[in-house]
Formats: sequence, structure tokens, C-alpha cells
Amino acid sequence: MAKISVEEFAREVSGALGPRLVALLLYGSAARGPYVAGRSDMNTLLVCDRIDDGLFTALESLVRAWTRAGHPPPLILTEQEWNDSADAFPIEYEEMREAHRLLAGRDPWAGIVVRREDVRRQLEYELLSKLVRLRQAYTAFWSDPRRLTAVVRSSVSGLLTMLRSVLRLSGVTPPAHPEALVRDAAARIGFAPDALDDVLADLRGERRLALGKHDPRAAAFLGVVAGTTEFVNRLT
Repeated sequence: MAKISVEEFAREVSGALGPRLVALLLYGSAARGPYVAGRSDMNTLLVCDRIDDGLFTALESLVRAWTRAGHPPPLILTEQEWNDSADAFPIEYEEMREAHRLLAGRDPWAGIVVRREDVRRQLEYELLSKLVRLRQAYTAFWSDPRRLTAVVRSSVSGLLTMLRSVLRLSGVTPPAHPEALVRDAAARIGFAPDALDDVLADLRGERRLALGKHDPRAAAFLGVVAGTTEFVNRLT
């Protein structure tokens, strides 16, 4: 698999688009830390002047090389869409604003306002949706530990995003490191922080999570999601 750094990718995208590029951001764990090779994604957002065939033609070979290196393709918004969408994606905007690197172009945050009520509403929806989907999966795979482990592992980063949002809504700046984040969120929400010890160790790449049949760690993970959902439902 060919290697390409995010700086190289940014230079190539900037050269291909020229003045059409408004901003190229790196966001997520690669900007926040800690980044774990093989588990963390190199997430990018491209803001440009407009979307047309010429844009796709200019980016096609660059994005193909980027994805072949194991990275997700960039999210793409026009400048108008970026300026108008903070109410539609408030959690994502807050996540990006808190942890990003400007790779190319100009700072796109001037004038961007995220309303607390928009964050609370999206957070309530996202948590309840996650809880319902997890219950579906648990019902289907409760006696299949390999598949249930995959479900839990794929849900961890999303849960951490929700916990960061809970702390922001509570007026607290979320810690960058997952262990500190879970500790602070647990104290506020009311769950046992050690319920996530093993999934965090897996996230750090220290030891791979392997649930057993009817493993209490699976129930504990689901309990954290349920408790967080209930907590957000009571927020005003």
C-alpha cells in the first residue's frame, strides 16, 4: 500500500484546485490525538467554491491514491453549504472546531455559530439511535461473541464523540485523551468509568478486545450508552 502524508495530499489538492479551494482541514483523532495507526482515520474536510464535473476530474486521481493508502476520502462542502450547515451538523462542527489543523486555504470558522439547543437536539437523536441499533445487534449476536465484539469495537469512537458533546453541553471542556474524557463524563453522567477500560485499551492498540459469550463487559458498554441517553434526555 503506497504511503502518502497528509501534507503531501494537501499540497496536491491545493495545486489541483488552485483558487477553487477555500479550505482543507484535518480533523478527528489525527488532529486531537492520540492517533492509533490501523484504528484511527485520517479525516479531512474540503471546502470549495462549487461542486461540478471539473472538481471531480481534478480530484479523482489524488483521492484514489489517498484512499489506496488507507485513508477515507475527504468530505466535500461548498463554501455556501459550510456557512449554512452549523444547525444541521452542530456536533460535527463543534468536534471539528475543537480539534483541527488547517492544511490549505484560509480559516473557514469566521462567522460560524453553533447553538447549544441544536447540539442538544442532535445529541439526543444520535444517542437514542445508537442505543436502539445496539439493542438490535445485541439481540442478534448475544451468543456470538465474535460478532458482538465487532459491534462494540465499531461503536466506541462514536460513543466518545457523544461523551465530548455531553461535557460541552455541561459547560466543561472535554479532555483530549479518552481515559480522561471517560473519567470526567462518568462523574457527570453517573456511570462507572472502569466499564470502558477494556474498550479503551483496545482503542489504544494495547490489547485487542475479545468478548466472551454473555460477557458482562458487553452489558456494561450498553449500560453506558443507555445511561448517557437518559442523562441527555433530562438536560435543558
